[in-house]
Amino acid sequence: MQIVRHSEQTLKTALISKNPVLVSQYEKLDAGEQRLMNEAFQPASDLFGPITLHSPSDWITSHPEAPQDFEQFFSDPYRKTPSPDKRSIYIQSIGSLGNTRLISEEYIKWLTGYCKAYFYGLRAKLLEPVPVSTTRCSFRVNENTQNLQIHAGDILKFLKKKKPENAFCIVGITMIDLYPRDSWNFVSGQASDRLGVGMFSFARYGSDFYSMRHEGKVKKLKKTSSSDYSIFDNCYIPEITSVLLLRSCKTLTHEIGHIFGLRHCQWLACLMQGSNHLEEADRRPLNLCPICLRKLQCAVGFSIVEKRRKALVRWIDDESSDTPGATPEHSREDNGNFSKLVEAFKEWKEWIIKCLAVLQK
Repeated sequence: MQIVRHSEQTLKTALISKNPVLVSQYEKLDAGEQRLMNEAFQPASDLFGPITLHSPSDWITSHPEAPQDFEQFFSDPYRKTPSPDKRSIYIQSIGSLGNTRLISEEYIKWLTGYCKAYFYGLRAKLLEPVPVSTTRCSFRVNENTQNLQIHAGDILKFLKKKKPENAFCIVGITMIDLYPRDSWNFVSGQASDRLGVGMFSFARYGSDFYSMRHEGKVKKLKKTSSSDYSIFDNCYIPEITSVLLLRSCKTLTHEIGHIFGLRHCQWLACLMQGSNHLEEADRRPLNLCPICLRKLQCAVGFSIVEKRRKALVRWIDDESSDTPGATPEHSREDNGNFSKLVEAFKEWKEWIIKCLAVLQK
C-alpha cells in the first residue's frame, strides 16, 4: 500500500493559487467556506485525507496524468460553464432500470434528486424513458460474460440529437452493459465535455453480474438482425440495492464533473479520482476534496457551500422516509426495500454533518 501525500504548501497553492486575482477571489469567500476548504492543507484533518494506492493496477499508477490545480481549471479556454439560459442537467434512461416499473421510476427519481443536490443551483430534469430500439444503436453479445452490450458511441450520437436547447448537458443511464468499440471488452461510461453529453452503465455494479446466469444471458453466440431489438426484452437487470444506488450516484456525479471540466484528482481522496476497477471505485469517497470543490463552485456558481451540503443531507433524510404507497400491482416487498435504499449513505451523511459543523463554527 502506498500513500500519496503532498506538502501543505503544494496543496495550498493548488487550492488558492499564487495568482493575485484568484487569491482575491478566495479571500472573498464566506469565512465558513474558507475554514472548510483550508482543511485541505491541515495535516491533522479528519475530513480530507491523502490518496491511498492499494495495487499497481490502481488508476494513478497505471494512467500517469498531469495534475490539474484550481488555476489551471480556471484558465482552461475550452472549459464550458452553465449560462443563464443553459442551467439544466437532463437525464435520459435507456431500457429498464428495475424489474418493475415502480422500481425503475423510484430509482431514477433518487438519482435525479441526488444530482440536483450535488450540483446545487442547477436544475436536474428527467426525460421520458426510451427502449433500446429508439436509439438505433449497434449491439453485441460479450464473449466473456455472455451478456448483451450496446455501443456507447452510438448512444452519444442519439443523445446529442435529443439534447434540449436549455441543457448544459444530457446524460444517458442504463442497466445494459456498454462497449466503446469492437476491440474493447467493456466501458462503464463515456462523456464529451465539448458536446455536453455522457452515457453511463450501472450493469456491472450488481453484486451478481459475474457469478450467475441470468434470464437474458445468451448461452451461445447467435446471429441476430441489427434491427432485432427484441433480444433486449429479457435483458439482465441487477437488483436495485443500497450499494448499487451508492455506486450509481458516484459514477453519475464523477462523470458529470468531467463535463464541467474537472480532470481526475491527484491531490486528496476525492470523488474525482480515477478508478480502474470496482474495488478502487468503492474506495473513492462521495465527496469532492476542497480543490475540486472550488472548481465545481466556480463552474456551477453556487455561492454558499453550506446550502449545498444541507441539500445533500435533506436528500438522504427524505429518501430514508419516503416509502412509496402500496398499489395492487406492486408487492409489499418492493415497498419495504425502498426505505432501505439509502443505508449505504449513512457514513456520507455523518461526514457532511462534520463539515457543516466546521462551516458554522
